[in-house]
Amino acid sequence: MRTVAVVGASLAGLSAARSLRQRGYDGRLVVVGDEPHRPYDRPPLSKEFLAGTLGEAALALERDGEDLGAQWLLGSRAVGLDRSRRAVRLADGREVRADGLVLATGAAARTLPGTAGLAGVHTLRTLDDARALRADLARGGRLVVIGGGFVGAEVASTAYALGLDVTVIEAAPTPLAGPLGEAMGAVVSALHADHGVRLLCGVGVKGLSGERQVEGVLLEDGRCVAADTVVVGVGARPCVEWLQGSGVVLDNGVKCGADGRTSVAGVVAVGDCANWYDPHTGTHRRIEHWTGALERPDTAVATLLAHGAREPGTPRPPYFWSDQYGVKIQFVGHATGADSVTVEEGSTDDRSFLAVYRRAGRPVAVLGMDQPRLFTRARKQFGTAAS
Repeated sequence: MRTVAVVGASLAGLSAARSLRQRGYDGRLVVVGDEPHRPYDRPPLSKEFLAGTLGEAALALERDGEDLGAQWLLGSRAVGLDRSRRAVRLADGREVRADGLVLATGAAARTLPGTAGLAGVHTLRTLDDARALRADLARGGRLVVIGGGFVGAEVASTAYALGLDVTVIEAAPTPLAGPLGEAMGAVVSALHADHGVRLLCGVGVKGLSGERQVEGVLLEDGRCVAADTVVVGVGARPCVEWLQGSGVVLDNGVKCGADGRTSVAGVVAVGDCANWYDPHTGTHRRIEHWTGALERPDTAVATLLAHGAREPGTPRPPYFWSDQYGVKIQFVGHATGADSVTVEEGSTDDRSFLAVYRRAGRPVAVLGMDQPRLFTRARKQFGTAAS
């Protein structure tokens, strides 16, 4: 391969570019990014950066003096892929032709219909999103977070520490039931009540009130929750529309094997846009977590450089963490399909414990709440057993 293009300049794209060089690829390397920024770290956007305790310079993912010998095309959005010509078309009319492609275009935050142009309404996915939200939170007042997932919970935690009046609205009966299961989702989401943050569950959002500036959140049960600022945290959609008609099979993102290979030879996919096959569960999954974006690109790059000849490996079980109200929450594995969950150490009442999820007696996931040392040991044991 004389030219490899990485489409996406966040953590997954940067990790892929690094792996290419580390694995001996010395040809032309082009990195395309739709944002104007160099690669930056996203987890602090809902925590330290939003709180104002971490500056933008500290978000940089590239190391001091790091030079990958790449051509960076930033602020350039990919709009199409010509499979026959191996060409990525950009919104500004340019195109990048390459022998190998790494698709790392990530995901975009979902929005509420009819909220465009209404001041005080935010999503949180990018650095620019975080800048705008931080400015509004600095005004204080009432914050309503729509969506009780991890990002929404972290924003609520940060805003609470900043002194805002915070309400979290979750359509499901139990927040975090998807990734953690109902029992543990209820325990973790109880952190809101522990700190005086209102949590309204089992009710959907009908719309927002206000003409130019948001004034409230209208619920489907007829209530209205007053708001000066609203954060919409209702998930993300993979950014793959530009691949329609390219021959790359799409199914909740780019459908991939267990090694990142797509339906098109010489094309692999990584990060939030990639729907990898998981041999642990026998299903395809999009892993929207920092660790996956850091680790999986190396597997995909190895596949790309081997021209698809290598045997697919077994991805490590997904791992993620969240910091809320001063408590570290860590999770590895898959809660889906577990038929039991047992607290092995500590107590849920103390919000400090280690829990193991099992299916037919076999561990399938581990959750740690304010138990980083115990969790690290359990994660290693779990990873060894899973592989």
